[in-house]
Amino acid sequence: MAIDMMKKVPVREQAPEVRARNFEEVCLGYNKEEAEAEASRCLNCKNPFCVQGCPVSINIPGFIQKVKESDVAGAYEVISESSALPAVCGRVCPQEKQCEAKCVRGIKGEAVSIGKLERYVADTAKEMGIKPAAPAVKNGKKVAVIGAGPAGLTCAGDLARLGYDVTIFEALHKAGGVLVYGIPEFRLPKERVVAKEIENVKTLGVKIETDVVIGRSVTIDELMEKEGFSAVFIGSGAGLPKFMHIPGEQALGVFSANEYLTRSNLMGAFDEESRTPIMRAKKAVIVGGGNVAMDAARTALRLGAETHVVYRRSEEELPARVEEVHHAKEEGIIFDLLTNPVRITQDENGWVNGIDCIRMELGEPDASGRRRPVEVPGSEFHIECDCVIMSLGTSPNPLIAHTTPNLEINKHGGIIVTEGTEMTTKEGVFAGGDAVTGAATVILAMGAGKAAAKGIDEYLSR
Repeated sequence: MAIDMMKKVPVREQAPEVRARNFEEVCLGYNKEEAEAEASRCLNCKNPFCVQGCPVSINIPGFIQKVKESDVAGAYEVISESSALPAVCGRVCPQEKQCEAKCVRGIKGEAVSIGKLERYVADTAKEMGIKPAAPAVKNGKKVAVIGAGPAGLTCAGDLARLGYDVTIFEALHKAGGVLVYGIPEFRLPKERVVAKEIENVKTLGVKIETDVVIGRSVTIDELMEKEGFSAVFIGSGAGLPKFMHIPGEQALGVFSANEYLTRSNLMGAFDEESRTPIMRAKKAVIVGGGNVAMDAARTALRLGAETHVVYRRSEEELPARVEEVHHAKEEGIIFDLLTNPVRITQDENGWVNGIDCIRMELGEPDASGRRRPVEVPGSEFHIECDCVIMSLGTSPNPLIAHTTPNLEINKHGGIIVTEGTEMTTKEGVFAGGDAVTGAATVILAMGAGKAAAKGIDEYLSR
């Protein structure tokens, strides 16, 4: 196929007017011809800055060269040396801020579509029945991993490749963490993608026990002292939602994005035949501007609501991926920017009937470097709605810290670790991902899991 070397090969997607009414995957990905054409745009740099931008240090030019050569098995082998979840990363990683942001091709044109190529390799390898190889020899040492999300799965996979006997303990009834409860089906299919990636991790010899709440079912001390685990990795995520604490926030019809998305994604409430209830609002307001806010807004839209996103800064400061904002706009979601809620109103039965907001303007930069939003006096206005979804971030659940002596946390509830080794203040216990940093991206959690696996191996090899 003829291509413009300065522009990405377009990726096929469902039409906005069609996908806004279903939960099927929006992006359809590359076929063989498209992938090889896009791969041909890679300059195969001797000093690949793209690798420096990848939190798990995938050999990006190496796998893309294999795609050029039609060697999908070889490309998958290259990726698997660094990543346990390529089909996931190819779909949800913010490549535009990481590997693609460093791509030399992007200096005078458009960066190579590294994420879409990674997805192509992972999906095609799955269709070909290619699986990662399990280690030939075990070293006899047991490691426990708490949480079957991106950090835990990555840490477990890396340790299993090194010969460790790894068991993941997951609090929910399904493995996957945020991959199954947080990210909607239309962005990340659960059975076709997430479940297959988890099976690949299990192929390495990793065992997964679900419905185990560390701190209730068993403590970390018991795992180490009674169950014989030589080290423990905490990758329990950050599932405790934050709220604004404004008047009316306890009204019926107010949800955290965490609950709303968990009902839909993990429990399948988007399916009308599901036994899990979910509010099918007429008009929903989502408060927040991150990826989770986009996920909640696009879910509410698909469940039949006129959907508004209320965010206190401008579009330039939206923390969500550009692609997610673009898709949301295409689907008809309304953005009320430079707007901040001040109270939620309710009817005589306690149900939400609207949200009072105030206009904002941007002032001087705050500690984050972004311009601070300042209220515009006298600019209050009202948005009628029957559902409000708060998407203001999450923090780590304190249960593990409260039930583990000598495990220190910071003022935000994150577990304190030594950078580089990822060991906590408790000997033999390591941590990474959202449990340390608070809510962040899938790929950053994976990077932390990878670093922790290296730290655990060095610790147990002393």
